[in-house]
Amino acid sequence: MLCGLWRSRHRRPEEPPVPAQVAAPVALPSPPAPQDGGTKRPGLRALKKMGLTEDEDVRAMLQGSTLCKIRSRTWHKERFYRLQEDGLSVWFQRRIRRAPSQHIFYVQHIEAVREGHQSEGLRRFGGAFAPARCLTIAFKGRRKNLDLAAPTAEEAQRWVRGLAKLRARLDAMNQRERLDHWIHSYLHRADSNQDSKMSFKEIKSLLLMVNVDMNDMYAYRLFKECDRSNNERLEGPEIEEFLRRLLKRPELEEIFHRYSGEDRVLSAPELLEFLEDQGEDGATLARAQQLIHTYELNETAKQHELMTLDGFMMYLLSPEGAALDPAHTGVFQDMNQPLAHYFISSSHNTYLTDSQIGGPSSTEAYVRAFAQGCRCVELDCWEGPGGEPVIYHGHTLTSKILFRDVVQAVRDHAFTLSPYPVILSLENHCGLEQQATMARHLRSILGDMLVTQVLDSQNPEELPSPEQLKGRVLVKGKKLPAARSDEGRILSDREEEEEEEDDEEEAGAAEQRRRAKQISPELSALAVYCGATRLRTLRPAPPPPPPGQVSSLSERKAKKLIREAGRKRDVGHLGQEGRGDLQAPGGWGMLKMVWKGDGEGSGAVKSSGGPQRGAQSAHPVGLRGPRV
Repeated sequence: MLCGLWRSRHRRPEEPPVPAQVAAPVALPSPPAPQDGGTKRPGLRALKKMGLTEDEDVRAMLQGSTLCKIRSRTWHKERFYRLQEDGLSVWFQRRIRRAPSQHIFYVQHIEAVREGHQSEGLRRFGGAFAPARCLTIAFKGRRKNLDLAAPTAEEAQRWVRGLAKLRARLDAMNQRERLDHWIHSYLHRADSNQDSKMSFKEIKSLLLMVNVDMNDMYAYRLFKECDRSNNERLEGPEIEEFLRRLLKRPELEEIFHRYSGEDRVLSAPELLEFLEDQGEDGATLARAQQLIHTYELNETAKQHELMTLDGFMMYLLSPEGAALDPAHTGVFQDMNQPLAHYFISSSHNTYLTDSQIGGPSSTEAYVRAFAQGCRCVELDCWEGPGGEPVIYHGHTLTSKILFRDVVQAVRDHAFTLSPYPVILSLENHCGLEQQATMARHLRSILGDMLVTQVLDSQNPEELPSPEQLKGRVLVKGKKLPAARSDEGRILSDREEEEEEEDDEEEAGAAEQRRRAKQISPELSALAVYCGATRLRTLRPAPPPPPPGQVSSLSERKAKKLIREAGRKRDVGHLGQEGRGDLQAPGGWGMLKMVWKGDGEGSGAVKSSGGPQRGAQSAHPVGLRGPRV
């Protein structure tokens, strides 16, 4: 948030270009060669602040370990890993063509640390190493996992425990500690030769890292004003002064001065006046005093119940000063409504980690989807060798992964972030035998997590709620028709492709069978609350389907239905301005919409107005009923 506000304030387009002597002030020396496997370190200040300098696991990480990095069955390379004394980063060294290469990764970028063979890479390639010696470091974003094997199980445990302690300490920091940590982490990254001094070139790197788009002339002017020693390096108090000027917020200073008056400090009554003017609920003098004791940095001012500008800024830039209610950072809505009353975050082509044409498929893609909050993931299932179904993007060059491995990833990671139900959307291209294998894997691997029958206490006329389905996995797929029911019909292969894949180019699509697909009774029985059906028209309104049916639409088909319904001008069944509305007729159950992607990737999304009209699942999806 701060970085975005700095950007416009520090632009100085009217100033002249930077002279050559400013643009390249002093050539930086090359980083010193590491001594005994390390780099020059600035000190233990950060670890002391964390209270971890005496921790045995952290001390072992500071000494470093030679760990084996595993990439394939034959690619096992030793690397020296060591926690740097900032407590924020791990340094490691490798050799490329006999030349040493040094790298760093940061603790705050770690998503999870897993013990044993809990990654796809270690399950496939780590057989030569005992699970007790192995660990996986999973990173946030698109960075690949780091699969490692330690010389001993105890050494592996030290890294697992040590990284967990560092991550927990970072998560537990208060606002002041987070700001201090944030500043020092970027200073450390920008200080390329680790001499605890900042050249102008390193200052420019720092500004780039924190997304401050500052004119070079203006930046150099600030640099020179803070360079009291006049040696083209900032250190100690000079760096602090530069950062103070960089963090200056005139708009906040104006607000502070408006309420503080000539003495330039806020008393508790003056802070209370500010809170009341902002319309804060429950603003009292005691509340103002509590804020002073929480956010004021100056101990003398705090003792006299006064707030300085620094304390005021700390408060406004804290979660308590944010526009978002901190109570709303978690689930605060009523989760006892039927499942169809909610939008559900979903993923399309979940298994892909790159291009839809020739990219790799991976179980790690499911782990990352769950880490990002997805509750509906897609499994594109095809016939595989040895009687084992595989998942990949059909008729393309994408790699294949085993269906059972994906189900294991669902079991292990579906509920690490959220307890609410997960929907497995099956795109089934398998024959009867491998469908039965899929059903067997779902039952044996997921066990009690899998919903296999209607809940005992559930009203048969309604879907269960997310609260009732906590920790449960639902299967979305085709169902065999009931003996006495014509309210839905089985989708043929061709129809399903039209509904869910008609915006994607598929080589060999003409070879798809047009006849209705045979459905395995074992797999059909698992689609308890999410049986696939088809929505043909919005006008006239069809009879409401029974609970537990999911209609599927492509973006193109959704637009067509909306346009057709709008043209019929069916009063009472139209959305605003006479447009067709997917949620107005009522009783659709659940609706899964697949948004059109742009290009090869699975993440490019264009909005077509579907969610505003009640559409529900795939890229930015939701599952929602008409009454909400």
